[in-house]
Amino acid sequence: MTTSPLHLYVHVPFCVHKCPYCDFNSHVREAPDWDAYGQALKTELEGWSRHPAFAGRRLSTVFFGGGTPSLAPPSLISELLEAADRLFGLEADAEITMEANPGASEAARFAHCRAAGVNRLSLGVQSFSDAELAWLERVHDARQAEDAYAQARAAGFANVNLDLIYGLPGQTMGDWLESLERAIALAPEHLSCYQLTVEPHTQLAVRHHRRPLPLPDDETALAFLHRTRERLREAGFVAYEISNHARPGHHCRHNDGYWRYHDYIGIGAGAAGKWDVTATLAAKDNAECGGAARYANLRSPEGYVAAIRQSGRAVLARETLDASTAMAEAAWLGLRRADGISRAAFRQRFGVDPAARFRDPFENWRARGCLSISREAIALTPSGVGLADAVAASLFQSLDEANEAESKSS
Repeated sequence: MTTSPLHLYVHVPFCVHKCPYCDFNSHVREAPDWDAYGQALKTELEGWSRHPAFAGRRLSTVFFGGGTPSLAPPSLISELLEAADRLFGLEADAEITMEANPGASEAARFAHCRAAGVNRLSLGVQSFSDAELAWLERVHDARQAEDAYAQARAAGFANVNLDLIYGLPGQTMGDWLESLERAIALAPEHLSCYQLTVEPHTQLAVRHHRRPLPLPDDETALAFLHRTRERLREAGFVAYEISNHARPGHHCRHNDGYWRYHDYIGIGAGAAGKWDVTATLAAKDNAECGGAARYANLRSPEGYVAAIRQSGRAVLARETLDASTAMAEAAWLGLRRADGISRAAFRQRFGVDPAARFRDPFENWRARGCLSISREAIALTPSGVGLADAVAASLFQSLDEANEAESKSS
């Protein structure tokens, strides 16, 4: 029986405007059919409640992401939380997060969502520079962001996150620190600070291809990362993950569940879910014990609703990972955490010590000063934080090399 916490992600794909850098599954609809979409979400959730991997397990966290979930009628948020509690049961201290974009039409809903049970709000501020917000094509300005934060506090939210983006074309360190200082001055419990990346298939990628943008080089990007971590540490925030900073006791438990390789259910258009394949599930699914299974839903909101109406499911793709690949994935995610990979938890989950399973790549990175290995954990050092992607790639490369060697010997 799996004893790790179970998490629920609810995807609300509708937005007022599609930002050019956004690669999330978001869609602009002038008048979304909230009744149809809400009913589809509840139907899908009921179906997953009967799945052997999830049945009988209580929910530790619920996360309404998007898109812009704060556009949804508060009654829909309330109904979904009631359904989650009825079908699974919510832990007494369940963390319930809703993403929101600053703007008067959404901020007015904050009190209703707080009353429905949402206890953590994540505001997509991105910048406190009006010029940068205009370039990002956000639908708010800096003053509206501060007003939304004040309204969130007035609505009773005692746990607020602000999302910020750095590394914009031509942005100086001074420009970035000015936004960061304005965020710190508001005294949120959590700050997520991400580097702008040009993701494939976005409007920004098309523009960058036509006329390359003056994005920061690797050295400058690292300088942004380390100065951000330094300043937020001075301000009393703990960098518990590469890009996420929280005041003590306010880390995002939902996102931390992903990095700890917990199981999660995803409902909604484009949502994804994952569960560990135990011996019992392996026997039922003819899958390898010790691996993991995951799925992703249809991305179109209309296609999603139609599929749910027809069969109760809207799964577009399924994948089963063998035990070795699941180990590499769990190690990669664990290394994003400041505490690193818990060797005891890894042994309990996979039956092998991570330091032994990935001995060669780990020893290589430790020799370079990028990794620390203690009896309790394996973690990136301060100089290794900026090389997290390279460390992760080496884990999967070691798997490929092991599989190739095994193939040649057989």
